[in-house]
Amino acid sequence: MANLISKYVIPGCRVDLQAINRSAIQMDAGGQRKSHQSKVLDILSEDRIEISMPMEKSKLILLPIDGEYDLYFYSDNGLYQCYARVVDRYKNNSMYILVLDLISNLRKYQRREYYRFSCALEMNSRQLQEEEISFTDQGKDKLIPELPLKSSVVVDISGGGLRFVANYAYEEQSMILCRYRLLINGQAKEYNLVGRVLSVKELENRKGVFEHRVQYVNMDSEEREEIIKYIFDEERKALKNQKG
Repeated sequence: MANLISKYVIPGCRVDLQAINRSAIQMDAGGQRKSHQSKVLDILSEDRIEISMPMEKSKLILLPIDGEYDLYFYSDNGLYQCYARVVDRYKNNSMYILVLDLISNLRKYQRREYYRFSCALEMNSRQLQEEEISFTDQGKDKLIPELPLKSSVVVDISGGGLRFVANYAYEEQSMILCRYRLLINGQAKEYNLVGRVLSVKELENRKGVFEHRVQYVNMDSEEREEIIKYIFDEERKALKNQKG
């Protein structure tokens, strides 16, 4: 979906903001990224909007200039999501206003979880041993090192899980170790994440190839935010290339 925000979002609709910049991220009591509620005041262009400064318990939340946020718009046509950067803030009469530039495409958001980013990423995995499963809440240092891994390809990734295809199939609800690398701040970083296999199905057009949906288990919040930031950076690169 292109950035035709005026087609899907109108002044007055609610918008939730979640910080993307690591230094600005706040967590709520449930361990999730904290949201700030606001409303759309004006659509200045297809790439720029004005919203009211969010408030919490009658106190203004002064979001910083150049702060980058994950936006969720509640319109009559459904829920829409994009990323945006604060480029200005000012007071008009008694109202405090934020000006934001959209820095990703606006997209229909089907689920209030994590946006899944399509990719083709090499991954190695294995099923956890019985003695490892009981220690999954105590950190990855309890995993048995150097056990053989099997190769696969991640086809989409999010801060909450991933989907991969392989020429083998795990059992549903089995616990697996997922090992892959992402480019974080210009450096390749290896991730060793534990996940639960939610579903497995054989692809109709590729016999012997199985699609797995995996949800991370007891994931470190810092690693989760790194993955979300990676997805954000890749989306921004794709948008720049598209515009170029």
